[in-house]
Amino acid sequence: MMAGFPIWYELMTPDPAKVAPFYRAVTGWTISPEGNIMPNGAEYRMIHRANGGHEGGVLSLTPAMMEGGAQPGWIAYFHVPDVDAALPRAEALGATVWMGAQSVPGAGRMAMLADPQGAPFYIMTPAPPPDKVDLTSDVFDAKKPGHCRWMQLDTIDAPAANTFYTALFDWKTDQTMPMGPAGDYRFIEFDGVQIGAFNPMIPQGQKPAWLLFFGVEDIDTAKSAAQAHGGTVTQDIHQVPSRDFIFMARDPAGAAVAFVGPRKGA
Repeated sequence: MMAGFPIWYELMTPDPAKVAPFYRAVTGWTISPEGNIMPNGAEYRMIHRANGGHEGGVLSLTPAMMEGGAQPGWIAYFHVPDVDAALPRAEALGATVWMGAQSVPGAGRMAMLADPQGAPFYIMTPAPPPDKVDLTSDVFDAKKPGHCRWMQLDTIDAPAANTFYTALFDWKTDQTMPMGPAGDYRFIEFDGVQIGAFNPMIPQGQKPAWLLFFGVEDIDTAKSAAQAHGGTVTQDIHQVPSRDFIFMARDPAGAAVAFVGPRKGA
């Protein structure tokens, strides 16, 4: 697989049990009631899709992690053929290493970075099970509910972000949509599929970050479920050029997240 395909998503949150009903109601996911305890005391739980398979994991934030600056949020993992080769290249391009390369038994080798504008992400070389060497990730699917359908990098410098990521990953970013004085909304294409975009319109005071759009069966039902289960809508439902509808929210712990799908009542 070429470098840059999203292969895993991780929700960092101080209370997995608090956010589990929210995601179950909105997306149909089930977050495991228990997980694996890590050396630092954090717990890692799996996210199960309603249609089968995993959509990612949930990392519980310990008090020490939050005192160190960790906040609730979603983070994407991008595939690279060789983490140890990609890491110094990313640093040379201006990335900051937050967690050096390390191997995770049964998962692969990974590292955590922040791009030159400060948006965090992981790079990973997965290790498929010995009996399933051809296994590939399906957490991203541009059309299916329950999967991530779009990834938007909200950044303070979209042209610089474009330079960084296209040098690190096998992305094409030729297509743009003018956004007025803010600059262009630049689409990201991987192997012929649009997976997201660089967004130059970041709210004042917001830190650069990847915003993940998860697919839902019906956008109005999803919004009602989000509000009924402790979520806060930060940008109301509106239609996008794909003819789908989206809304943006914060989950009950404060993690920014977005949802995309049809409007069946329209």
